[in-house]
Amino acid sequence: MDLMEKFRSKQLVVSFEVFPPKNDAAYAPVEAAVDALASFSPDFISVTYGAGGGTSVNTPKIAAHIENDLHIPAMAHLTCASSDKQTVHNVLQDLKTRGVRNVLALRGDLPENFVPDDDHYRYASELVKAVREFGGFTVGAACYPEGHVEAASPEQDLENLKRKVDCGVDFLVTQMFFDNSVLYSFLYRALKKGIDIPVCAGIMPVMNPKQIARSCKLSGTTLPARLKTVVDKFADDPKAMQQAGIAYATEQIIELVANGVSGIHIYTMNRPEVAGAIMRNLSSIL
Repeated sequence: MDLMEKFRSKQLVVSFEVFPPKNDAAYAPVEAAVDALASFSPDFISVTYGAGGGTSVNTPKIAAHIENDLHIPAMAHLTCASSDKQTVHNVLQDLKTRGVRNVLALRGDLPENFVPDDDHYRYASELVKAVREFGGFTVGAACYPEGHVEAASPEQDLENLKRKVDCGVDFLVTQMFFDNSVLYSFLYRALKKGIDIPVCAGIMPVMNPKQIARSCKLSGTTLPARLKTVVDKFADDPKAMQQAGIAYATEQIIELVANGVSGIHIYTMNRPEVAGAIMRNLSSIL
């Protein structure tokens, strides 16, 4: 299903993100997690491509299961930094053959000692253009409310985003953020740049303090003082940390919905119990 039909027909689009298994032995648990997430009736489920494309072999398979067996629109992540142009073309053909019609076009992490050449797309904007030329896909892309870590300034990051959107992006999904005012500021600045397509707010429930600290460092995401206090208090109590993380994510989403965001995209980490708790908290709101 074309995801733009969802954005056109609904005031709020709610979606989940999952990651594929690293090998065939781990496939069944991931499929079970996806099946459990489907029971919460999201508008779509996205499937990551894996760091460096490492788990990419199972991305089309999981996406096809979501689309064809669970009858929920699937969005397959596709990165270009770790794959040459022919591989990208092959993946697009595989997705199309399997009936998956939505792609999140990403540059991805650059391989060590990466040297740009004519066989690779250097930027996500080039990948977006290639997907458009291939045809038959709705194209999503990433955006960064606090700016991409490699951008010289927030202004440069917005200029890069505008270039990417102009290449044919239909909607955007944000990097995780924990301060809603950061998103509102970003949306205002993006609109002034002429970026007026739907934006899904990426929400990451904080479950693992060490993991979130690493993620924030890599992505340049700020942990606000209010959340840092919560993490410091419950870091050594996994059950309390999970409950607090779910509560914080719930509160974030309530405010975002009240302020009219286009979409909520929950990074589930393949934990349906966490996504389910959030959805139950918001049962009347969503």
